[in-house]
Amino acid sequence: MAFDGAFLHTLLPEINAAAGARVEKIYEPSRDELLIHLKSKGFSGKLLICARNGSARIGFTDAAFENPAVPPMFCMLARKIFSSSRFIGARQQGLERVLELHFEAVNELGDTVSPKIICEFIGGSNNIILCDNSGKILDAVNRSDITARRVIMPGCSYEYPENRGKLDLTAVYPAEIVNAAAKREGEAASALLDVCDGVSPLVCREVCLRAFGQSDALISENGLEKLASQLETLRESIDNKPCYTALYENGTPKDFSFVDINQYGSAYTKKHYNSGSEMLDEFYAERDNAARIKKQSGDLLKTVNNLLNRARRRMNLRVKDLEETKDREKLRIFGELIKANIHNVKAGDTEVTVSNYYDENMSDITIPLDSALSPAANAAKYFKEYKKRCAASVSLVALIESDKAEIEYLDSVLYSLEEAANLSDTEDIREELTEAGYLRAKNTKKRKKNVPAAEEHISREGYRILVGHNNIQNDYITTRLADKNDTWLHTKNIHGSHVIIKNAGGDISEETLLFAAKLAAKNSRAKNSSNVPVDYTPVRYVKKPAGSKAGMVIYTTNKTVYVTPREE
Repeated sequence: MAFDGAFLHTLLPEINAAAGARVEKIYEPSRDELLIHLKSKGFSGKLLICARNGSARIGFTDAAFENPAVPPMFCMLARKIFSSSRFIGARQQGLERVLELHFEAVNELGDTVSPKIICEFIGGSNNIILCDNSGKILDAVNRSDITARRVIMPGCSYEYPENRGKLDLTAVYPAEIVNAAAKREGEAASALLDVCDGVSPLVCREVCLRAFGQSDALISENGLEKLASQLETLRESIDNKPCYTALYENGTPKDFSFVDINQYGSAYTKKHYNSGSEMLDEFYAERDNAARIKKQSGDLLKTVNNLLNRARRRMNLRVKDLEETKDREKLRIFGELIKANIHNVKAGDTEVTVSNYYDENMSDITIPLDSALSPAANAAKYFKEYKKRCAASVSLVALIESDKAEIEYLDSVLYSLEEAANLSDTEDIREELTEAGYLRAKNTKKRKKNVPAAEEHISREGYRILVGHNNIQNDYITTRLADKNDTWLHTKNIHGSHVIIKNAGGDISEETLLFAAKLAAKNSRAKNSSNVPVDYTPVRYVKKPAGSKAGMVIYTTNKTVYVTPREE
C-alpha cells in the first residue's frame, strides 16, 4: 500500500488540528493498535495508530472498536504515562516514515514532563514506541532482539532508522532529483524511486505517466524538464494540495494515494475523499476487523485444531483396539478345547493339536500354550483374556461414541471461530471452551456475562427470525428465547447456525420458511454450495441431552427443504 513518507506528511495538518486537546482515554483494540481519545473545546476525535503489517497507518477514525475485557500491559503503561496529558503536536523529519507525537503531562512527583509516542511505518518493521522526555524507550509494541543493529527495548535510548541517503522532495529542488535519476538506467519510475525519499512505487509511476505519457517509460534526456515539472506539482500536493484517492476493483479496496491515480485506466474505479483519515478509515474497515478477530482468535484456532487432531488420533487408536477384540470368540474356544482335551496336554508343552468340535468338519486346530503353566492354567488364561476383550469391546464402543461426539463438538467450535464476526463472538467461544474444561481460566475474576446477541431478521409476514453465530448463541435462542411452538431450522448433518422462526405455532408461508432456510444455509459450512438440505421442526421436538456441550441438540419429527443460499 502507498502509506509512504509523503502521504504521512499530508496527514500532519489533520493530526496537528488536535493540538492542545487532552487525552481522555487510551485503548489497545489489538496487539498492534493504539487508540487515543482526544478532546478539547470544539474538538473531539479518536486517533488510531496501527502497526499491523499490510495496514500500518495513523489517522482519526469514526470506527467502533471492541476492546479486550482486560487491557494489555502495553495499554496499561500508555494509560499511566499519557492519561490526562495534553497533546502538543506531531512532528516528522523530512519525509521519513516516522512520526513523533508529543505530549505534555505531570508525573507522580508533580513535575511537568514531555513524553512522546513514536510511530514507525517502515515496511515489515512497523512499531509503536513509548518514550519519556529524555528519549529513553519505556516500551514498544514490537521489541527487537538485543543483538539487533537498532535495539528497541525498554531502557534503551531511541535511535532513528538509518538514513538511506535519498533526496527529500520538500527540501531540495526537483531538478536535483531529476539529475540524480538521469544517472540511472532502466525505467524512469524505478530511477525516481531509488533517489527520491518518501514516495512509493505507485506515486513514482504516476509521476512518470504524467511526464512521459506512460508509467513504464525508460529514463532519458527527453522529457526530463517535464519530469521536473511533475515533481514540482507533486511537491505542492505533499505540502498543501493532496488529492486523496482510493482505488477499488469490484468493490474491493486495492490501493490509495494522496494524488489522483490514472495509471490503471478503467481497470479500477476511483473514489476521492476530503481527508486522508476518512479515506483510510473506509479503505481498511473490513480488513482491520477481520485482522483483529484473527489476532484475537489465533490462539483459540490453534488450540481447537490441536484438540480436534488429538481426539481424531485417540478415536482411530480405539477403533484399532476394537478391531483386535473381534477375535475374542477364538480365545474362548481355545480355553474350551484345552479343558476338553486336558488329559492329552502335558506340562511343558508349547502347543497342542486337537479336533475342533466347534467346526462342522471337526478339523484339527493347533493351540499355542505357555510351557511354564499347567494345562488348567493355560485354559484359565484364555478364558481370562476372552473376558477382558469382551469388557474392552463394550467400553471401547462407548468411548468411540464419546470421541465422535467430541469431534463433532470441536468441529462446530472450529466453524464458529472461522465465521466469528466480532471480538465478542471469540470471547464467547473462549468462555465456552473454559467452561467445557478445554482451557484454564486466566484469572479467578469471572468475566461479566452478557446476554448473547443473536442476529435478527423480519420476514415479509412480520415474523422475527433469530440466527445464532456460535454454540452459546445457538443454545440461548433454542432453549431460552424460543417458544415450544416456534419453528427450529438447521442444515442437515452440516455445521451451522440454529435458526428460529418466532411463529408460536402460527401458520407460516413457504416464502418465510424458504427465507429462514436460506439463512440457515448461508450461516453454515455449505454457504457456497447449492441445493443445501435444511431440516425444520417445531421447537418442542428439539431436545438438549443432559450433560451435552453447548449447541448440541437432538431433534425428531423433522422435514427437509432444499435451498441455495446464494440466491438470497
